[in-house]
Amino acid sequence: MKQFEIDIMDKLTKVCICKAIPKSVIKKAINDGASTVEEVNKITGSGSGGCSGRRCSIKITELLEEYNNL
Repeated sequence: MKQFEIDIMDKLTKVCICKAIPKSVIKKAINDGASTVEEVNKITGSGSGGCSGRRCSIKITELLEEYNNL
């Protein structure tokens, strides 16, 4: 997949469904230095919706692990 296709998909893919926060926003927070789920939540507002992060924290953890392995 080409980078522009990845960028488009990241904007369309919601990581935090409750707050409609796309993957692109989560990735930007990680690129800007967030290294824990709590830091990502603080920067983006994820984890503060109706499920209190039960759905998105797993996805955020996976993204953090992916970035740490690069």
